[in-house]
Amino acid sequence: MDHGTMLHLVKFTHVSMVILSYLLFWTRGLWMIRDPARLQRRWVRTVPHVIDTLLLASGITLAVLIHQYPLVDGWLTAKLIGLIAYIGLGLVALRLGRRRTTRIAAWIAAQGVFFYIVAVAVSRNPLPFSALL
Repeated sequence: MDHGTMLHLVKFTHVSMVILSYLLFWTRGLWMIRDPARLQRRWVRTVPHVIDTLLLASGITLAVLIHQYPLVDGWLTAKLIGLIAYIGLGLVALRLGRRRTTRIAAWIAAQGVFFYIVAVAVSRNPLPFSALL
């Protein structure tokens, strides 16, 4: 397989996993608000880990294929910092938050961080909204 084909396949996988990961996070957040018992289903506890593993693996592979790396290229550093914030907020929203209002606030904030990460990825700029200012 040539480099261009490999790059497109990995990018397609990465973007697909981003979409699946977000949709499942959004759904789990709604269940947390409306029907928390659904969060205890086995597949709900397993599938996100599979998707997120594929997402991370494809992201690392993409970085290697395009020769750009976090802590070297600003936009990837911003994505990495955003990812850490997103994971932390997701943990508060779906597991660690003690109060319902805390969980909902973390879930909403995580979505804001998610869209920041997407904007950084699309623009390859750590300040993707700076043109709007």
